[in-house]
Amino acid sequence: MKTSENLQSSQYDVSVTDEGAIVFHLLGKMDASNAAHLIEELSAIIGDRDPSSLTVDLKEVSYMDDFGVLVLMELRNMMIDRRGQFSLENTNGEIEKTLSILNFADLGKRVSLGKKKNTPKVLVRFGDAAIRHAGDVKYLMSFVGSVFVELLYVLVHPKSLRRDDTILAMQNTGVDALPIVGLISFLMGLIMAFMSSAQLQQFGANIYVASLVGLAMVRELGPLMTGIIVAGRSGSAFASEIGTMRISDEIDALFTMGFAPTRFLVIPKMVATVIVLPFLTLFSDLFAIIGGLVVGVFMLNLTANGYMAQTIKTLYLFDIFWGFLKSGVFALIITWIGCLRGFQVRGGAASVGEATTSAVVSSIFMIVVANSVFAVIHYYWG
Repeated sequence: MKTSENLQSSQYDVSVTDEGAIVFHLLGKMDASNAAHLIEELSAIIGDRDPSSLTVDLKEVSYMDDFGVLVLMELRNMMIDRRGQFSLENTNGEIEKTLSILNFADLGKRVSLGKKKNTPKVLVRFGDAAIRHAGDVKYLMSFVGSVFVELLYVLVHPKSLRRDDTILAMQNTGVDALPIVGLISFLMGLIMAFMSSAQLQQFGANIYVASLVGLAMVRELGPLMTGIIVAGRSGSAFASEIGTMRISDEIDALFTMGFAPTRFLVIPKMVATVIVLPFLTLFSDLFAIIGGLVVGVFMLNLTANGYMAQTIKTLYLFDIFWGFLKSGVFALIITWIGCLRGFQVRGGAASVGEATTSAVVSSIFMIVVANSVFAVIHYYWG
């Protein structure tokens, strides 16, 4: 190798070729005592000369620890940033062992600039999505079967139901949701009465505002709005709780201890939601009727007795039962999807947020679909 100049140091020699390549001949020990000094001086040489390639000769190195590997890593990254070549020479067995233990080949390695990441083609993305959704459907069917089996087991063995957790879930899902359900339902009844009164006043049919509010809320909007609120509050909580347990390996711990995770986590939430959601719906209907009553009394010159009499005259016991039935189905949907998304969590904290969002969106979508099916059934049944 032809050299144009040599720089001497107690820790290294530097050879520079006519082609602009640099060879560092490192000497003695490479450890914590001289690593910072080596990085500073060798980086300055590379910065001044901007070589096309760099070779590090380790023949005269008697000892190298992780600080010495750090020196090599910094030199390599400097050459990658300059799009130059980097290589090692004369590494003995001990040095090779140290480099292997610290995985020097990949340690701190930066990707060279200018390389474009290949974007998967449309068919590849479509295939990946199809495979992923097929796996989701398979997991979905398995989860439905697991829930069904555990429900049967709890029905046969009622003492296996975790009563304390069920009561706590009833409080979180039902009692804690009363203020927001009551407020939204009151405003819904008030808005419906206010908007419908503008049309009904033209025909002198103010009294039918009570019929419209009562029928619309008890049959349709009461169960629907309550289901959506509970999906946003409790469905997301179910997904985040189980998802957090999944990434912290608590669910695997339940398996190890002999517990059935579905019976332990899902069934109490499902039983609690099925019990409290119909009563939340009844509470929602009541507050919506009160909201309509406020408009009827203060804007339409109706009496409170006349408004309530018209509401009672319009509604039948079947309408209340129909709302209860829909609420029970919505409760099953909310719990099923929320817990399913929680069990599907993989990875870190970001996946918990994704599962929570997916649980809310999927629950609301399925509630609307189920409500449409109920509307069709009610139409042909009636």
